[in-house]
Amino acid sequence: MAKSAEVKLAIFGRAGVGKSALVVRFLTKRFIWEYDPTLESTYRHQATIDDEVVTMEILDTAGQEDTIQREGHMRWGEGFVLVYDITDRGSFEEVLPLKNILDEIKKPKNVTLILVGNKADLDHSRQVSTEEGEKLATELACAFYECSACTGEGNITEIFYELCREVRRRRMVQGKTRRRSSTTHVKQAINKMLTKISS
Repeated sequence: MAKSAEVKLAIFGRAGVGKSALVVRFLTKRFIWEYDPTLESTYRHQATIDDEVVTMEILDTAGQEDTIQREGHMRWGEGFVLVYDITDRGSFEEVLPLKNILDEIKKPKNVTLILVGNKADLDHSRQVSTEEGEKLATELACAFYECSACTGEGNITEIFYELCREVRRRRMVQGKTRRRSSTTHVKQAINKMLTKISS
């Protein structure tokens, strides 16, 4: 059997936005009511995406890490889910600063991420409109989903699959530019040798 591609995904957002609930809903199709918000967990999950077997390593951050821990997580990840709670404007306002830190740590590479507004089932307590989420996603140049880890509404599986696709697309593009630059080097070296020989 062909070896599966590995993709490292990390979930970020302030404590209480439902990061663990989202991951668990994706992995088990269930909702967990109670869990320790200070725990950080890593899950491995295998899925077939577009006829290819992909192994995801999903890091569910606690949302309470110190700067050094958080930077370590950001260096580790290849794709990122930035989660906010639609009933908590503060969690929405933390997204952009998070993205800026990611950019700083990942540069010169572009950051591969998806923006997720969770707790869409609590529409009556909404503090962040869908339009605001869409506008921010446009600024961040990423896909946007609203969903509910509690009820399962919104396509939670698609969030993770789409992020895997995006990571793999980026890898292919980077692989091509790398290959192209190495052939250029070879050509340059040959040309130098030829000029030396002819001179």
